[in-house]
Amino acid sequence: MERQFISHLAHRDHPIAAPVSGAHVTRLLRRARLPEGARILDLGCGEAAWTLRALALYEDATADGVDISPVALKAAEENADIQGVWERIRLHEKPAADFPAVERYDLVICVGATHAFGGLGPTLDHVRRYLRPNGLALVGEGFWEREPTPEALTRLDAKPSDLLDLPGTVAAAESTGFHTVYAYTSDLSEWDDYEWSWTGTLLRWANENPGPDADKARAAALEHRDMWLHGYRRTLGFVTLLLQRTG
Repeated sequence: MERQFISHLAHRDHPIAAPVSGAHVTRLLRRARLPEGARILDLGCGEAAWTLRALALYEDATADGVDISPVALKAAEENADIQGVWERIRLHEKPAADFPAVERYDLVICVGATHAFGGLGPTLDHVRRYLRPNGLALVGEGFWEREPTPEALTRLDAKPSDLLDLPGTVAAAESTGFHTVYAYTSDLSEWDDYEWSWTGTLLRWANENPGPDADKARAAALEHRDMWLHGYRRTLGFVTLLLQRTG
């Protein structure tokens, strides 16, 4: 079973694919206050849950979504059709870092996908290329809620230097030529909802679809749950930054 398909299954009941509630996704997008006819770019869009919600809020906006997963992009296409916004979104199957900067956007979204560019700093350096003057970036990034234990680092296969604390994360973002004009820090209940959805949905699918793929899905769910419960719960934080390009 491919990793992309496991991710698709795991996010079926939580398509936002980040520890952020639907209400707070809407709140962040409303705070962007996009202009008429806005152009939106979603880098690492997955099933494009953030962008489809933006298109519902801004009825004259149009968007591009970029992702490497054909499974996720197929789901995004189907959901755009169901929601009646398919004519306002174009989907591109390619690495986010390879999407050409041939036009400028009012909002660039990159939530939980900074690894595609090599971290927060390189991501924002890349994002600037797409933004109009005073354009906005909505970037979701992990940070250390508290100093990680050796056990948490082992389970995450991470180093302390891989992430910063919250003040350091904000400072790193602003050092690349942005001002933080709003932000939302996910709380424990959002983390728990996301993780229980991820692992529980995958386990339920495995129970209802016996076979070799079910065994792989069950193993992935239990490994992930163990890493969360015994590793990064209350240690790993998540912040979604609304950034405005400066200069």
